[in-house]
Amino acid sequence: MSEHVRIERGNGVLAITLARPERRNAITVAMYAALADAVESAADDAAVRVITLAGEGEDFTGGNDLADFLQAMPREGEDIPVWRLLRALARNPVPLVAAVHGNAVGIGTTMLLHCDLVVAEAGTRFVMPFVDLGLVPEAASSLLLPRMAGRRRAARSLLLGEPFGPDEAREFGLVSHVVPAGGLDGALAAVTAALLAKPAEALRLTQQLLRRGSADELVERIELENGHFAERLQSDEVKQAIAAFFAARAKR
Repeated sequence: MSEHVRIERGNGVLAITLARPERRNAITVAMYAALADAVESAADDAAVRVITLAGEGEDFTGGNDLADFLQAMPREGEDIPVWRLLRALARNPVPLVAAVHGNAVGIGTTMLLHCDLVVAEAGTRFVMPFVDLGLVPEAASSLLLPRMAGRRRAARSLLLGEPFGPDEAREFGLVSHVVPAGGLDGALAAVTAALLAKPAEALRLTQQLLRRGSADELVERIELENGHFAERLQSDEVKQAIAAFFAARAKR
């Protein structure tokens, strides 16, 4: 487990919190492993009726910790924790609720496509800058986002990397609830309580019916994206884009 992922179990809830606020909850390889372990563990645990996912501090997550990620670049055909997490999310059979605020960058947005409900605080900023970094989308977002938002809206997010807010995200279906600033914790608690008040087996079966038939297709797209992503990590484009990213950050 990672010290930067807090896992709490009790009263039917598996609560996962990204807990690296000093780095905007940027996700490291160790954090991906902890996240994958947690999501996978819920699948066969009848005591877990709801999974919640949140971020500590000012942001949900700033996305990948690029320096850490580059040190663990996958070789061709190699499995790594982030790939395992994405497959676990695609196959997850337990109602999953995310609470997001601040910045939700890269995988901080794409992982929400696999959540059953998403509560977003006013002012949340969603952005998927994969192309800007010389990379390609992941988490089956190249499949799910066009289906959800339409091809043109998806192109604005994935080709142009345009950020968007919670109201727009709710309009096209990424977000289920938008709450005022300061209301995120209470809203997450209310949604979680409402789910826990439902008959447990009916709740889990309905979640699985909503996802039925999609897991294999999603994993297939995830693997396709992962292959391109791994190839791109070795490219000069990525090296130049990431070098420019760190140079710009150093000037701030």
